[in-house]
Amino acid sequence: MQYLTKDIWFPDVTEATQEGLLAVGGDLSVSRLLYAYKSGIFPWFCKGEPILWWSPDPRFVLFPEKLKISKSMKQVLRNCSYEVTVNKAFKEVIKECAVVKREGQSGTWITDDMISAYVGLHEMGYAKSVEVWKGDVLVAGLYGIDLGNNIFCGESMFTKESNASKAGFITFIKNSNYNLIDCQVYTVHLESLGAEEIPRGLFLKYMRAV
Repeated sequence: MQYLTKDIWFPDVTEATQEGLLAVGGDLSVSRLLYAYKSGIFPWFCKGEPILWWSPDPRFVLFPEKLKISKSMKQVLRNCSYEVTVNKAFKEVIKECAVVKREGQSGTWITDDMISAYVGLHEMGYAKSVEVWKGDVLVAGLYGIDLGNNIFCGESMFTKESNASKAGFITFIKNSNYNLIDCQVYTVHLESLGAEEIPRGLFLKYMRAV
């Protein structure tokens, strides 16, 4: 495992540990974050820890054509009164993702520095948010990175109502032209929507195929 300096670089992803940890340190500058995502690397760490950079193998992804929508979810989509928007409230979405309580986690990796960094990426057009509204109330959302290579790198989501985040995610995917959704690491929630594990090497081929 490598310790990063102020220079913007990363070791080869094959040097990552079995868990996917590749490097420690560095910073959250826009240039480093963009370099990381283009290389199949993402930051994930808890408050008070140094910045940890990951590139897991296998990689958890969703091919939009394999999106699974259950009968019950189809009914929710038909009958719900949610409005789904894109890039209408990025700061609100990432802040909600930061405070949501998650099973098995005592804190959040979305620190104030992370929020500032991703707001910067959003202002440059690289980070997107998806909002789910019930009237004027934000009830769910998600955000991630779009490098312009037809791949959306999902980062985090939150929900305040049952199925609201699923409704936003499904609507976003169905109305986008992405070839691949990077889900990073396995979750039961995203597996139920059709996400699957693929070798890291194959994921990197998709990342480089602009």
